[in-house]
Amino acid sequence: MALHAERAKSIEVPLRQELSFPYHSERRQCSVPTFIPHTEAETSQMLADLGLKEIDEIFATIPRERRLGRGLNLPDGVSEYDVLTYFEEVSARNLHHGRPLISFAGGGSYDHDIPQVVRTLGSRGEFVTAYTPYQPEVAQGVLQALFEFQTLISRLSGLEISNASLYDGATALVEAVNLACAHTRSHHVIVSKGINPTYLQTVRTFAEGTGLSVEELPLNDDLSSDLSIETASQAAAVVVGYPNYFGAVEDLARARELANRTGALLICVYDPISLALLTSPGSFGVDVAVAEGQSLGTPVSFGGPYLGLFSVRPEYLRLVPGRLVGETVDAEGRRSFVTTLRTREQDIRRERASSNVCTNQTLMAVHACIYLSWLGPDGFRELATSCLSSSHYLADALSTIPGVELVTPVFVREFTIRLTGIDNEAVRSALADRGFLAGVSGEFPSGDLKASNTLILSATERRTKSEIDRFVGEFSKIVEAR
Repeated sequence: MALHAERAKSIEVPLRQELSFPYHSERRQCSVPTFIPHTEAETSQMLADLGLKEIDEIFATIPRERRLGRGLNLPDGVSEYDVLTYFEEVSARNLHHGRPLISFAGGGSYDHDIPQVVRTLGSRGEFVTAYTPYQPEVAQGVLQALFEFQTLISRLSGLEISNASLYDGATALVEAVNLACAHTRSHHVIVSKGINPTYLQTVRTFAEGTGLSVEELPLNDDLSSDLSIETASQAAAVVVGYPNYFGAVEDLARARELANRTGALLICVYDPISLALLTSPGSFGVDVAVAEGQSLGTPVSFGGPYLGLFSVRPEYLRLVPGRLVGETVDAEGRRSFVTTLRTREQDIRRERASSNVCTNQTLMAVHACIYLSWLGPDGFRELATSCLSSSHYLADALSTIPGVELVTPVFVREFTIRLTGIDNEAVRSALADRGFLAGVSGEFPSGDLKASNTLILSATERRTKSEIDRFVGEFSKIVEAR
């Protein structure tokens, strides 16, 4: 031991230097050649097959003035450990949902408790490492989990057919509009301004590339959709929220009437948790129901991965995007599962397909399946009731503050307040400094006077009475100090 210690003293090891980012204040021209995984023999054979003598001839069609003409402007390389350490330090400066930042935000992303059973079972290697289950003989476990997920979402939405999920709620809505256009042959859609503004932006982006015209339903004073609008145009779809982005519970029966008047399919963007207390969309004659499934066992995670829910009536089965898992029997008559109806997918129908989505969010869907199965009908209803009770307690308390007006008096778990005499962003910023995430801004990018200077708040089952009281107290101090 002593000998080893003496030898160690004689070895000079430079100390690790503190890093800044970028790692060097002066960037240099990188002269290190890029790694190319091909041998010289392979490169020579490629050039011979192309009838060329050197690599540069491949880029001869690119004007010389458009070429970089130098090495890449990159810093010296650093170790993996140093890069991870730097980003861990940056990440530690972020405030996040739950703790230490107490969240009262919603808008499609909610701070719900995730039972340990969901994390434990959902992180098993059979689910985490599973790939596309096109070989049913080796994928029965994942296929059955997805089949059960589809069954649960169909029961929740009240519609008979649910796919194995899509990327997120916005993607699901675009695919619903896509389905409606393919079915009706119309290129006009009527979309409520009460849906999530990011979803509305996604529909607008989709419309730009496909030539759709998007007509927006205005909002009433309580931020519900004005379903009395008169339009002579035949539409592919009428899109409303249930509840909508502001928390208002839309009248789906009237929305159905509007869809009938315009020859459109009725598309509903719903909140999964609220459906434990509300009548299902399918009961109102909704044709397509979509949702963001993050609240079903997926953490907030700074924006993803999330989970798109998609359900339809049987008559639109062959237009359903993404993946469907069906039940069958094997050669020995045993209950089995398999992906089905793949003829509708882009990789087979090509330009005749109504969608180019051929995948799903398997891991998030499995988590949602475990989450819903663990809670059961009674537990799911108890969860929604807790959210309703906490949110109404919060809304009642905030309404007593001068300058705070409750805009959505009828709501399930999300509500909107309007502020007078103080900017909503100033309130959010001040409350963040005091440890609270105070809702999300209600303004739309395109502007809407009825939604101006509003905050959308929600209190999930994780929020205690003490946390709500502290939040209201700090909110009151900030408003009074204006």
